[in-house]
Amino acid sequence: MKSLEDLRKLRDEAKKNMNMRHIKGGIRIQVGMGTCGIAAGAGLALKRLMYEIEENNLKNIFITQVGCMGECAFEPIVEVIEENGSHSIYCQVSERMVDEIVEEHLMGGRPIEKYLLSARKR
Repeated sequence: MKSLEDLRKLRDEAKKNMNMRHIKGGIRIQVGMGTCGIAAGAGLALKRLMYEIEENNLKNIFITQVGCMGECAFEPIVEVIEENGSHSIYCQVSERMVDEIVEEHLMGGRPIEKYLLSARKR
């Protein structure tokens, strides 16, 4: 921080992210960006996700970064929360998997079972 204005910008961004929890009418995507997630490549997955959503001109999809998701061995973790409140938790997400998740789940409405945390923990 170099100025009060920088601090205000940071505050406003944090408020915006906190308010994303209450958004209705779209899909929310949470990317685990805790220490384990970052070390496992969550930053790359996040960048790819943002790129694919923009490239495919997908609307009403909101991406947020969250901290620890509680499953270190399965990082990077991406959670897709549907408008109706149902959710799918994808684990060990690579850039290639992001492309499939966008195409099959976000565009096609079909979660990819083999990438879900519930399937991998069996």
